[in-house]
Amino acid sequence: MITLSKSVLKSKMLEYFRNAEKTGEEIVVTDHRKPVLRIIPIRGGKSYREIFAPFQGKARYMSSVTEPETAEWGESA
Repeated sequence: MITLSKSVLKSKMLEYFRNAEKTGEEIVVTDHRKPVLRIIPIRGGKSYREIFAPFQGKARYMSSVTEPETAEWGESA
């Protein structure tokens, strides 16, 4: 497992991603020394359909997905 800060990851992100993809090693990203993200390579040649199959049909939209939502973010100028 590799542990690094957000700023280090930002400066060499592609390098770290390629290494994780090649080695299978996970990356833990920290913010002010506190772990905030874990990046894990997908192994086994699974398709995105196989990976997300357990979640299929579990999301429910309570409003139209084509309508803009401004209440939470406020109006844009």
